[in-house]
Amino acid sequence: MAAPVRAQQPDQSDEGADHDGCDEQAEAGVDEVEPQRQNRLYDQIGERVRALPGVPAFAVDAPPALIVIIGRLGAFGDEPDVVVSGINPGPNTGRSTLHSGTVGAALTAANMGLSGLAVSVGAGNPIHYDTAATVGASALGWVAASPPKTVLNVNVPNLPLAELRGVQPARLAPFGTVRTTLGETIDGRLQVELRETDDELDSDTDTALVVAGYVAVTPLVGIRAAVDVELEAAAAVEEALGLSPAAS
Repeated sequence: MAAPVRAQQPDQSDEGADHDGCDEQAEAGVDEVEPQRQNRLYDQIGERVRALPGVPAFAVDAPPALIVIIGRLGAFGDEPDVVVSGINPGPNTGRSTLHSGTVGAALTAANMGLSGLAVSVGAGNPIHYDTAATVGASALGWVAASPPKTVLNVNVPNLPLAELRGVQPARLAPFGTVRTTLGETIDGRLQVELRETDDELDSDTDTALVVAGYVAVTPLVGIRAAVDVELEAAAAVEEALGLSPAAS
């Protein structure tokens, strides 16, 4: 069983669990778990929302990663085999993957011993959720058949399915399709803006591939200790504290 976690953006219109693309998820035999718009309190397990016939769906007032954790603990029934996170309206490429709730849910799944699939689609009006859902459903089989803790980040251009140029393995780009910049300070409030960038990227990076019309597929690993520097870091902190190696 796969449990999708659909991350919503407050500034994006959303039709709940009935948006285009649910057919592909239903065929894969999945339950839907959806974050509610406001992440206020985490003491409610969730409430049922409308879904396709035979597809249990819940809305949970919590971040995507926490939903994965409580789902893994059995809050919504049997624990899933795979977590499918998305479809996020807007790409999660380059360094933005570090801050992505969609990708974070898939990485949390791996941390809980499960595999995870994160699916995002390029921004636009309209957004081709149907294309991203078809691509995501196609990727789910590979993830489910892979060893536990496999995480795959899939970014889909905002195009009709017939206009996709193909699927390519992708390195993480130094940045995503937009960059965070500082705007004016108005009445003591700092304005933070997202702006498109004209910087050129290597053609085999995820951001460049999505812009060029390709589906970008990137396996990810979670946080790991940098074992080659851990002794050096510990020694530096110990010295700064004035502790001798004998004291430790």
